[in-house]
Amino acid sequence: MNYQEALKYIESTQKFGSILGLERIQKLMELLGNPQNRLKFVHIAGTNGKGSTVAFMGSVLSHAGYKVGMYTSPGFHGFNDRIRIGGRDIEDHRLAEIMERIRWRIDDMISQGLDSPTEFEIITALAFVYFFEEGCDIVLLEVGLGGRLDSTNVIEAPLVSVITSIDYDHMDILGNTLEEIACEKAGILKPGTELVLYPQAEEAERVILQKADVLGIPVHRVSFEHVEYLGHDDYTQNFSYEQEEYRLTILGEHQVKNAVVSIEALNVLDSKGLRVPHDLLKRGLLMAKWPGRFEILTHAPMMLIDGAHNLQGVQVLKGNLDKYFPDRKIIFIMGVLQDKSYMEMLYEVLPIARRFYTVTVDNQRALHGEDLRRIIVNEGTDAFYCESVEEAIKEALSAAEDNDVICAFGSLYYINEVRSYFETFENLL
Repeated sequence: MNYQEALKYIESTQKFGSILGLERIQKLMELLGNPQNRLKFVHIAGTNGKGSTVAFMGSVLSHAGYKVGMYTSPGFHGFNDRIRIGGRDIEDHRLAEIMERIRWRIDDMISQGLDSPTEFEIITALAFVYFFEEGCDIVLLEVGLGGRLDSTNVIEAPLVSVITSIDYDHMDILGNTLEEIACEKAGILKPGTELVLYPQAEEAERVILQKADVLGIPVHRVSFEHVEYLGHDDYTQNFSYEQEEYRLTILGEHQVKNAVVSIEALNVLDSKGLRVPHDLLKRGLLMAKWPGRFEILTHAPMMLIDGAHNLQGVQVLKGNLDKYFPDRKIIFIMGVLQDKSYMEMLYEVLPIARRFYTVTVDNQRALHGEDLRRIIVNEGTDAFYCESVEEAIKEALSAAEDNDVICAFGSLYYINEVRSYFETFENLL
């Protein structure tokens, strides 16, 4: 099996859908020798901020000299960057070689009359095998969906469990109330771990704290009372936390909060033997990268991308746009999935919008860009449907003056296309 054959095999399992449950992944990992049981983990659940937390913690721990596995989804630059060690994606040949072995085990499962693992379960198994065979000191493991029945929850108790900001998302699967959603997220908690908890709405926090209490899990409740925002430019932002000053190159005021959550999680790891000198903590936070999250690509006009794809994410995006570009009307490029709360997302940004260019995201769950255009026009704002992301970028740039702001948002499934367009353009200069 070569690399392309491995990807084709993984993609072929999309037909099994996204089915929550641990039976298939447990059997697959058992056939693979349960390598995940010989790794140390930080398990990260939540609605928003999971990937940023992985980015901050991964950068700090890597700068401190640890071999850090990082598992995130979806991939931003393609498939391989879902599975990384430090700043290095899994190599094509390693992916292919491990997938060959996993396919044999899946064949064994099917021959025994068992269900085939889903696509995400297979990718998760691939990551566990890779991180174990590469000798990772610690793995930062992002939950795919929910927590309780997510395939990443096949692990034993992690050193630290982190629950980031929780909001309404995937309600058809996780539940219609914050209590129900929080219960699914809290499903990652196991006796023997410690919990670092982002401040939540009262009803969500109550559920999580009750679960932690029943399991006897120490809880480190993050507080932002001692955080002071010190300012920003187009490249960095500064803040102080507990009288220490820090600098980030990941922009957006919400990222300060994600950085503070990361600091608290790193403090817990420090107490468990993964020491990080304070100077390397600061350097790691500064050097952390997380593309596609309030990321500025050009300056005249200002062009930025943000992976905000649910209501809470768009509320944060609007807050950042108001802070960085006060009293400015924004030209938006927007593409969304039809199972998202796109009307609520739209209402957040309509007051600051000059016009929209809509696209159809390359995903079977996409809302067609022409349908989105009609909705926006009915709300009284100019909107134009574009048949490709490249066309939307060119149209937006053509309509913009040097002092205008263009923002592409709505789904991570197309944001990388925007980023790649500018990377390709730069390489041609």
